[in-house]
Order: sequence, then structure tokens, then C-alpha cells
Amino acid sequence: MKNILVVTGGAGFIGSNLIEELSKFSKYKIISLDNYSSGTKKNHIKNSRIKYLKANTSDSNKILKDYSKNIHAIFHFGEFARIFQSFKKFDECCDSNIKGTYELFKFALKNKIRIIYSATSANLGNQGKDMNLSPYAFTKAKNLELLENFKKWFNFKYEVVYFYNVYGKRQICRGDMATVVGIFEDCILNKKLLPVVRPGSQTRRFTHVNDTVNACITAWKKNKNAHYSVASDKSYSIIQLARMFSSKIKYLPGRLGERFLSALTLTNLNNKIIRLKANIKLKDYISNFLTKNKTISLLPLSQARCKGV
Repeated sequence: MKNILVVTGGAGFIGSNLIEELSKFSKYKIISLDNYSSGTKKNHIKNSRIKYLKANTSDSNKILKDYSKNIHAIFHFGEFARIFQSFKKFDECCDSNIKGTYELFKFALKNKIRIIYSATSANLGNQGKDMNLSPYAFTKAKNLELLENFKKWFNFKYEVVYFYNVYGKRQICRGDMATVVGIFEDCILNKKLLPVVRPGSQTRRFTHVNDTVNACITAWKKNKNAHYSVASDKSYSIIQLARMFSSKIKYLPGRLGERFLSALTLTNLNNKIIRLKANIKLKDYISNFLTKNKTISLLPLSQARCKGV
């Protein structure tokens, strides 16, 4: 009986939120495969049907082979997922996004398991010209090509969901892998200036993690071998985002690989993409965050931590 769902990156920000939702489907057991490079045990969902395994996706066959006959689908979120950091951690990015993903795809192909793949708007914006802006965008674009070719060559089954600057519960708020919304929340809680990378006019379609997870589950359920996009219907610049927090900012130098547009515009894919609606509004989320944290000045700084809403 194919009653196992695998989530790579299941101890991470988006993966843990997905597992929380998937755990509501009582007929399935869930396996999380995570190397904990950015994930944490604090994100584990307590449920007897969930098993957490620490491993790299490059070892997928060795780790998952005993479960292969019972795996219904694999949600692949366990890739290196930051643009600027992919220059500094090039080897880690390639090991995860090229070697690791290839081994996982090969395992899925061999065992006829469907993949739900987390793609990114980073490699399809600006008419597709952004796909070579960074090692991260390049590797993600090549994985999409590989999926398309696997489909042509071997009738491989998969769904692709494009993510747009996801924010919300369990987001990372500090360090190299932090989200910009998470960073701003942490700065508000600790009374620091909001850091804005120049020029600040670069736009993003910020999408709440609940909407992103719901899109992944929709793609899994529909089983159409299709591409899906879920994003806010409005783009905001980083300066506009900072102003929503009603706090002072400080400018940081421009960064290598910085994207300036967030729309999904690669024309040869547009006719394939099923666009799903994001329901949670960024302004409402930030307003709720600020309301909840009106009394933050009463807390010692050591207790002030961003958790998302």
C-alpha cells in the first residue's frame, strides 16, 4: 500500500509547515529527510505517523530504498535556497541542488514515484534572463530542464510549484538563510534599524507560507503533471515593505545576483502554468504582527524572538 509521503527539507521553514498540513491526512505516514543545514528539531511536528531522518538527498536511495514500495509521493523542498549566499557557499549549493536533486529524481524514476518540486520565481523573472544571475537560480533552472526531459524520455510524473518570497510561521529570522520579512520582524523586536539592500526599489511578490503549502497540496491532489504558481497579486518593493513596519531603515550595499523584478515572465512556460490565488495579504500580516508586539518594549532583548504569525 502506497501510504507514505516523503518531504525533503521537512525540518525547515516551508517543509515543516507542509508536514503539519499533510499530517491531517490520516491515511498517510510521513517521512522527513533533512540534513539540518538550515532546518531545526524545533520545527518537528509531534505526531506518531511522522518519522524524521537526518541525511542528504544525495543518499536518497540508501536512506529510502526500504520504503520505496510504499512511497506515494515525494515533496522535494530540501535544496539550497538563497541567492546571494549561493555565491559564498557555491559547493554547498551545487552539492544540494545538482547532485542531491539528481539522486532524488533518479530514485523516484526508478521506483515510479511522483515528485512535487519546489521551483522558484528567481529563474523565470525578467523574461528568463535572471536564470543565470546566481548559482542558485542556475541550478534551479537546470533541475526544471531535467524534469521536462525526464518526462519526455521516461514519462516521468511530477508537479512543479513556483515559490515567491515565502514568509510566515517558522521562518528564519537571523543569519544567512533568513527571509527579509523575518529579518525585519527580528529588527523590530530588538529595536534595530531595518537593513535594506540598495537600491531598495527591487520588487517581490511576498507570499504567505499557508498559501504556498496549500498550493503544493493542490498540485499533489490534482495529479496533472503540471506547473503551478502561487503568489500575491501585488508586488512590493523592499522599501515599501520596510515602510509597512513603520520603522527607520539603514541601507546596505547592492549585492551580487540581486533580482529587480519578481513576476513570472518566461514566455515559453506561461501557457503551461496554472495560477493559484494567494489569500493572505502582506499588509494584514504585518499589521497583525505589529499589534501582537505592541508590548515588546517590556521584554528583555534576550526574550525577543521572531516566530512568524
